Amino acid sequence: MNKALPAVINGRNCYMGSHAPILALIAFYAAFNNRDLAAMERNWWTRDDDAVMANPLGDVRRGWVAIREVYEQIFNGLAKVYVEFHDYALHEAGEVFYTVGRERGYFERDGQRFDLSIRTSRVFRKQDGRWLQVHHHGSIDNPELLARYQNGVRGEPF
Repeated sequence: MNKALPAVINGRNCYMGSHAPILALIAFYAAFNNRDLAAMERNWWTRDDDAVMANPLGDVRRGWVAIREVYEQIFNGLAKVYVEFHDYALHEAGEVFYTVGRERGYFERDGQRFDLSIRTSRVFRKQDGRWLQVHHHGSIDNPELLARYQNGVRGEPF
């Protein structure tokens, strides 16, 4: 990781550099942690079905319309999910950048809370001078934690 980049990205970062890829990543976490669906849509590639998300809820979604449904489920449910990105590397290759690291945070619903630990990768593609997310993969290694998260987001007992 470039030492000039933030050690943790949570959407509240005040990054003063000119490294545009990190700004797109910060914008993603701001949208997610603020449950802001409009900001999330501005962060994703919506032009066609090239965008793909494989998430801990257990499915692969292709295209913004299908990806949006996942965020709507998380943002509009009774649960609060907070994550921040850390222990990451960011790599640029022309009109694409990708980042691989870990998310930590928590899931909270009905007065119960548990910690999250997610392996995460994201790929962004430049379009008309803007970095837009075209791929996300997130996985929870611990099977019990994964089941709790899936059940909790779906509104089931966890």
